[in-house]
Parts: sequence; C-alpha cells; structure tokens
Amino acid sequence: MTGKTARPGEIMLADDPAQAKGDAHVVFIGHVRSPWTKDAPRPKNPREARERGGLARLEIAPPYRPALQGLENFSHVVVLAWLHAARRDPLVIQPPHADAPRGVFALRSPVRPNPIGLTVARILRVDCDAGIVDLDAIDFLDGTPLVDLKPYRPGIDAVPDAVVG
Repeated sequence: MTGKTARPGEIMLADDPAQAKGDAHVVFIGHVRSPWTKDAPRPKNPREARERGGLARLEIAPPYRPALQGLENFSHVVVLAWLHAARRDPLVIQPPHADAPRGVFALRSPVRPNPIGLTVARILRVDCDAGIVDLDAIDFLDGTPLVDLKPYRPGIDAVPDAVVG
C-alpha cells in the first residue's frame, strides 16, 4: 500500500499508478485558475462552487488556442482535468456521505487510479486570441492541468431517466 493507512473496509493498490510506465501520453492544454487552493477548503462539487461564488478561468496554452473557435456559441462546457493533487492508490474508500465503503468507480471522488476530473460549467466569455475561457464556477484547485474541453450538448449529455445509487 502507498500513502496513508486504509480505514476499515477500504482497499488500496499495492503500487502507486503514478510510478507505473504509462499506457498513453496525455498532453495538458492549459490550466485552471480558481479561488480554491490545497491549503483551504475547496467545494465538493460544481453546485457548491457556484454557491460560494467561485468564478474561474481556463487558461489555454498558445498552441491550443485555435481549438477554442466556436466554443463561444455554447452556453456550457465540459471540462476534463488532471487532478494532480489527488491520491491514486485507493480502490475502495469510505466516503463521508455513505454508510459503507464504495469502489472509486462508483464515486465522483478525485481519488482514483487516473485522477481525471469532469465538470460542467457555464461559459461567461471566450477570448480565443488570449486563450481565456471565463466560467461561472469550477470545483478544481487553482493550477489544475487541463486535459480537454468539450461543448455541453443537452440532447446528448443529459440523461433524464438516469438512476443514482
């Protein structure tokens, strides 16, 4: 086990995935700018970030700025990020809101073998030339590396009859 001691019912990987040879090469396209830091309580989800007034900015690296063209035509964006501060060794954890341990694939926790975060945010402004996307809120730490952006499309992304466990 890597990192901290497991609590009852928790299961950890024997080795830290961050130390393993990679299967793919991920390129970071920019970084998140947010009011949330590792040293202060951050929101647990986008709803809480909006309630706390967590305006955010995505700063896109120069080579990727042309890819922003057309994003201003959408009201919301799906943001995929690399949650660089998250632990990667837990497989089953005891979330504070649950009565029993759960596998990380059944949680939205940042703790997972590949710490990829996903959030949907309202777009306030897109500046393609400067590589800036201003958002109403985000629940990612300041400095979080960006993996990808995708336009939110309600007809594709929303699932009205989804079941939550």
